[in-house]
Amino acid sequence: MKPTDIRNPDYFHKVVDCQWACPAHTPVPEYIRMIAAGRYSDAYMVNWHSNVFPGVLGRTCDRPCEPACRRGRVEEEPVAICRLKRVAADNKEGILARLTPIPEVGNGKRIACIGAGPSSLTVARDLAPLGYEVHVYDEQAKGGGFIRSQIPRFRLPESVIDEEVGYITDRGGVVTHYNQRVESLKGLLAEGYDAVFVGAGAPRGRDLDVPGRAEAAAHIHIGIDWLSSVSFGHIESVGKRVIVLGGGNTAMDCCRSARRLGGEQVTVVVRSGFEEMKASPWEKEDAQHEGIPIRNWLVPKEVLHADGRLTGMVFEKVKAERDANGRRQLVNAGEPDVTIEADEVLVAIGQENAFPWIEKDLGLEFDRWGLPKLNEQSLQSTLPQVFFGGDAAFGPKNIIWAVAHGHEAAVSIDMFCRGEDVTVRPPPEVVMSSQKMGIHEWSYDSGVSLDLRFKVPHAENEVALRDIKTEVELGYDRELAYKEAQRCLNCDVQTVFVPSLCIECDACVDICPVDCITFTPDGEEAELRDRLKMPALNLTQEIYVADGLKTGRVMVKDEDVCLHCGMCAERCPTGAWDMQKFFLETAKPKLERVHACQA
Repeated sequence: MKPTDIRNPDYFHKVVDCQWACPAHTPVPEYIRMIAAGRYSDAYMVNWHSNVFPGVLGRTCDRPCEPACRRGRVEEEPVAICRLKRVAADNKEGILARLTPIPEVGNGKRIACIGAGPSSLTVARDLAPLGYEVHVYDEQAKGGGFIRSQIPRFRLPESVIDEEVGYITDRGGVVTHYNQRVESLKGLLAEGYDAVFVGAGAPRGRDLDVPGRAEAAAHIHIGIDWLSSVSFGHIESVGKRVIVLGGGNTAMDCCRSARRLGGEQVTVVVRSGFEEMKASPWEKEDAQHEGIPIRNWLVPKEVLHADGRLTGMVFEKVKAERDANGRRQLVNAGEPDVTIEADEVLVAIGQENAFPWIEKDLGLEFDRWGLPKLNEQSLQSTLPQVFFGGDAAFGPKNIIWAVAHGHEAAVSIDMFCRGEDVTVRPPPEVVMSSQKMGIHEWSYDSGVSLDLRFKVPHAENEVALRDIKTEVELGYDRELAYKEAQRCLNCDVQTVFVPSLCIECDACVDICPVDCITFTPDGEEAELRDRLKMPALNLTQEIYVADGLKTGRVMVKDEDVCLHCGMCAERCPTGAWDMQKFFLETAKPKLERVHACQA
């Protein structure tokens, strides 16, 4: 089998499963170790350089990192990566002096960002330090986009949004045009901007089309619009009986908000099964904890009304079946229709992109779903000076994806303005550093905690449901944060093997607690995986293979089960094994990078 090229950044990056799964590739174990050491400001800065909004994301991220967490392979629950991010935000000291400085003299280039959501703000954050003058347009009075307008205050206090948006907009280099809706892309381009970034989100919620919808229109609301009205104080109450249609996170925000605004009988109705709902598991759990039932396999059939007043809805009971081609479809379950009484209905069945302000004669092409045709890496549209990101690029996703798009678009815009090929992507910055401090001493805590995941404290329902602005999650205190941080397996501290130093004594094999190291004759990968000391069964995780041993054998290590405990390196009499920290930072626009951890 071909030896592993550990010089390829992707190899060790994939071993750090949490960082690989994060769209912004945040160095997760790095900041978790800092939290365990009480270095909260340092941990915050590691996050800020990567995901831009640590305090926001520490409360609201969709957590793609956690299902990937190696801890979750041996226990039911992964490390609470997201909520540890919040610990860094809540406990940091003043960090303004540590933010990347904005030059007093610009580079003469002007960039326009349409929308003040996380994607546009990331573009502004990345480009302003290079001397670009970034103009951010938004129809709302403050920045944040859907972070501010659609995430309820009981999940995300407005003070957190103000603080982290302010780190971008209040330090120079960024000109905000709030309360100013862009009505014409052609008109904006005519103002002489060197590039335009579209981060306007997916602002149109899908509507309900069933009999009775029009007659009861005054009592049926599009979920994202209703949440926005609640956030800005335009809606302060709701009917006592509320139906929420939809199975995503927006539906969960709607039903929980309705409970706090006076809804006594709030019911979520979903056309799929419970496990198939798009809402995050913890969002469904929080809704149920607040006494909100979720009724599945029900498809809207009719809105009931009397004299213009909504009285309820009728639903068809369905089940999932496969057709002759194996495609899943919903069919009548053969059960009676279900009627649910209601005073108001909130429709949260999806979002769509809408670009009525982009003229058709500009040369900007869209696909049949109304999404812009883009180079998926550079995010450049068919109009070269126009770039897209966030929900505006590929449809509704989440905040961390919007941030990742912002970083990529900022790199592209910088390259475009420099006259470079935006399709040739710059490589990430990678640093490998030995953690050896002595013969048997390492600069990180390699012990493996046996603790199960610690629950994040919540406010009691009688307090949380009383006020829509009362934050429900209280966050870890420092003691709980330390204990949870100790559950991290330090997957970024890699076992690096030097064959020329190995005497093949098998000491590392004997001491490995999970039997992940094998010295064996070479072979094809499939059969080699099968005859290791413990067969390497996870084909999605590459195995580490090194040749050059005196006996002609190869060293094979199963990265899937390695605990990164360092016992192999500690036991090795010749230093053939070393524990080296792998630090990867994704490419940013050209600027001398200052590592967050060097402070």
